[in-house]
Amino acid sequence: MARRQPGESPDQRPATLRLTWVQPEDLIGHELRQAAEDGRDASAVEDRWRAAGGHPAPDRAGASARPADPHLRALAVQLMDELAALPSPLADDEPTDLPAIKAACPAWPSLPAPSPTPGHQSLPGSPPAPGPQPAPGPSPTPGHQSQPGSPSAPGFQSPSAPALQPAPASQPTPDPQPAPHSAPGPLAALGPHPSPESLRPRLEAAWLGRAAGCLLGKPVETLPLAGIRALARATGNWPLRDWFTEVGLDPATAARYPWHGHSRATSLAETIDGMPEDDDLDLPVLGLLLLQRYGHGFRTTDVARLWLDELPAGRTFTAERVAYRNLLDGIEPPHTATHRNPFREWIGAQIRADVFGWTRPGDPAGAAEAAWRDATLTHTANGVYGEMFAAATIAAAAGGRTDVHGCLRAGLAVVPERSRLARAVRFGIEAARAEPTGSDAGFADVVDRLHRAYGHLHWVHVVPNAALLAAALTHADGAFPGSVCRVVSGGWDTDSNGATAGSVAGLLAGAPGALPAQWTAPLRNRLTTTVSDLNGIGFDVLAERTAELAVSRTATARTEDT
Repeated sequence: MARRQPGESPDQRPATLRLTWVQPEDLIGHELRQAAEDGRDASAVEDRWRAAGGHPAPDRAGASARPADPHLRALAVQLMDELAALPSPLADDEPTDLPAIKAACPAWPSLPAPSPTPGHQSLPGSPPAPGPQPAPGPSPTPGHQSQPGSPSAPGFQSPSAPALQPAPASQPTPDPQPAPHSAPGPLAALGPHPSPESLRPRLEAAWLGRAAGCLLGKPVETLPLAGIRALARATGNWPLRDWFTEVGLDPATAARYPWHGHSRATSLAETIDGMPEDDDLDLPVLGLLLLQRYGHGFRTTDVARLWLDELPAGRTFTAERVAYRNLLDGIEPPHTATHRNPFREWIGAQIRADVFGWTRPGDPAGAAEAAWRDATLTHTANGVYGEMFAAATIAAAAGGRTDVHGCLRAGLAVVPERSRLARAVRFGIEAARAEPTGSDAGFADVVDRLHRAYGHLHWVHVVPNAALLAAALTHADGAFPGSVCRVVSGGWDTDSNGATAGSVAGLLAGAPGALPAQWTAPLRNRLTTTVSDLNGIGFDVLAERTAELAVSRTATARTEDT
């Protein structure tokens, strides 16, 4: 939705309000793209839409410039309902029901051992299943420093993927297919979770890392990969190693690739003064309120109630905005995720995952189940898996007992192995491991390979973004600066990917002081947010409140009733 920018007078704004992500004439184009992705034959519907004068979905914007006539808008609604009735041949491999997801995950994680440490909540759950810790091993790739649990370590069962082949320039590489029986065996428990004393600094590093990674990506969100590279090169910041800046930027490049939205005033090296508002931080804050208000046994309907109470509709986007509209229309979860919602496999759920991982240290399964209950308000299938993958990865990192490769393995263990998201994550990991230098400059080749494979998808779709996230974390070996700079330099949803990579890398760093001041000092320990009365809250306070919500065992989830 168009918002007044700093320094913009009222008469400079558009005369009409074109609310983004809800216009029927735009939604139908996105639903046609979604049908192509999940294998539904939508050719007849597409022909009718085009014959009536309908246009494709906007490539990068949230709404087309002008509204369609009433007849065309009504036709768009009718055709979306017809598309919804078409069966997908991928439904068996990509379920949304939690028991079916677990059945499709042969490596679903076992429960961690209960912690005897006082100060943590202990909730009812299944008996613990202790397991061995990953064994150390050699570095998988020249230039990478491997840690215990890395993909080359003895006992590590790497998710297999086919050999990577370069794609012809004229068409994208198809998603790699999993080899038969390629999934790892049962994932061992990651050990007792950390004490409160060790968890609080780790969580503060995670909050700071999430903020810094998000802020790095804010100015270049929506820009194509070529634009990100051009802006960085023009200012002597390529390979990307620092905040984006206008200092030294030539006017021609600045005009060709303008900064995203109002980020010029808040998110460049010379303008950063605290963490500006962003949905990638608002939603984790909202997740804290969810656990404080409803506890770890929350239902999907509790998420909906909280949103209606605390989240302004104008601060939602894509699938979240459609689901919010559906709630106001009286549609109940989980139908809010499916009713005229072509964004149900985009990245919006994944950016809500962190709190469920932060408060389930060492418990990827518990984090994934909580993420499922949150995600099904707005998403289905791969959109849900994106949040489950991120939550499980973050939970493993919060446990402090494995490296980034073990964390990614924990994340993959909760994703159906034949799904598009699992294939994409495996592709990203293997592409990163195959890059021979391990350098930030070398990562550009990994990015090019990912864009050849997934560049046909929308830049906010969860599948390419998850592949890039896994590749960046793998290639940087989980180090903070390398992880966030690599993932942002790879394009697509830059601020969301930077945020998740920063969260994981911050947890692995273990404490705020382990993060370079270059990335944390400009944040001023201050978050701008529209959630509740928390504007201006410090990341240290957020970490303290998050640590208070950490649980030592998987809670009994009320998955039978959303």
